[in-house]
Amino acid sequence: MVQILPKHKFSILALFLFSLVIEGGSHKFSRSLSQRSYGFKREKLSHLQFYLHDLVSGDHPTAVRVAEAAMTNTSRTLFGATHVIDDSLTVGPEPTSKIVGRAQGIYAFTDLNEFGLLMVFNYAFVEGKYNGSTLSVLGKNSFLSKVREMPIVGGSGLFRFARGYVLATTHSLNLSSGDAVVKHDVYVLHY
Repeated sequence: MVQILPKHKFSILALFLFSLVIEGGSHKFSRSLSQRSYGFKREKLSHLQFYLHDLVSGDHPTAVRVAEAAMTNTSRTLFGATHVIDDSLTVGPEPTSKIVGRAQGIYAFTDLNEFGLLMVFNYAFVEGKYNGSTLSVLGKNSFLSKVREMPIVGGSGLFRFARGYVLATTHSLNLSSGDAVVKHDVYVLHY
């Protein structure tokens, strides 16, 4: 049996539902925040320079192939090979140089025509005022080019809301082993 609500009850119900739509009820999806209340000060530009050691050979590799396509080993560009990395970041190019962090993430060979990597990784810093902070990098690395540029898409700790770019330059590359030392110049805007 259908029951019809009295007109005033229907109006109250409609007004309640309308207020939920307009105001989001007691659960709001978004709100504006004050940057000052979260401790944001003036944005600054920092330049960091260090060397990334990518070791694919030896007893203790820092880059390990974890996946490949059926065609990877016959592809002239290793298309489909995917590596997980935990590369050391050092002050100088020598493997014994002071470690300032790790590059942790993934790179995959994603170009059919030239050697090109999709890089997805974090710089996880372990030294100085940036200890515990990270920067996130996501971009293409045509590693046979003299200088490669990759974007910084975010960060954590002292690098919250970070943005910028990385210039990568190969310092040394062992063609027989595949091991490489790459200089990274990082230009980052952060608070």
